[in-house]
Amino acid sequence: MAPKGKLIIIGGAINTGSFAETQFGLPQNMNFFERGILKRITTESAKDTESRFEIMTTASLIPEKVGEEYIKAFAQLDVHDVGVLNIGSREEANNPAYAERIKQADVIIFTGGDQLRLSSIFGGTEIHRVLLDKYQNTEIVIAGTSAGAAASSKNMIYQGSSKDALLKGEVKITGGLGFIDGVIVDTHFVQRGRIGRLLYAAASNPGILGIGLGEDTGLYIQGNTMEAIGSGMVILVDGRHMADTNLTDVEMGQPVSIKNMVVHVMCDSDVYDLSTHQLVIHHPKTVPVD
Repeated sequence: MAPKGKLIIIGGAINTGSFAETQFGLPQNMNFFERGILKRITTESAKDTESRFEIMTTASLIPEKVGEEYIKAFAQLDVHDVGVLNIGSREEANNPAYAERIKQADVIIFTGGDQLRLSSIFGGTEIHRVLLDKYQNTEIVIAGTSAGAAASSKNMIYQGSSKDALLKGEVKITGGLGFIDGVIVDTHFVQRGRIGRLLYAAASNPGILGIGLGEDTGLYIQGNTMEAIGSGMVILVDGRHMADTNLTDVEMGQPVSIKNMVVHVMCDSDVYDLSTHQLVIHHPKTVPVD
């Protein structure tokens, strides 16, 4: 049965109007609040600006600063019921008081940082159980940027350099938080040249769809439908029709060959169906130039 919840995964560097999540300042990306991803997260919640938000800063090295910046960013969108949960241990992730805050939340946002902290701290805890139950049975919105996006799927890339990604053994994969199955997510995708990481992941498990999220770009996922949102690109790597690979034959550290891997590029408003594996490209109407 398809989950009732909504999942929004973001490639990272979304502009919250500060340096906390991006190297760019507010003036360069002012349109973020008008047509950007934080606004979409808000409007997808049943209570819109009246929703209770919890910002999960566990992955970040600067959790207090990141939490403050999200509070400021949502205030500009007229969202004021925003809490910050900086859970730093499995003991805290099993704390009934924190689990109750998750139960009362309408929107959960996992910030950027280290996705391995998310899986190792939350995996199998009471908060993880509550999150999975709410995502399956309620209309909660769960969003993740960068590490938060990478950890959203059942399988998660947590390590592997971009330049050496197609060397056997370079890309490391473990279990994520499991909100969505059948995919694996990589972030900062275009900017950091991570196509090799997804190609390797798809070659090692061709039944999994590789999703590469550019910065300030994301996917809105409800049921089997994925819609591209934001200003950049989403790269999909589909290994189901892969004809051949030498992955199991070469030694560790040796380059891997792959034959017939399918790649799609999605931009804002394009839609991909996870059940039929069909991509529908949005063709905006062009305005004639006088």
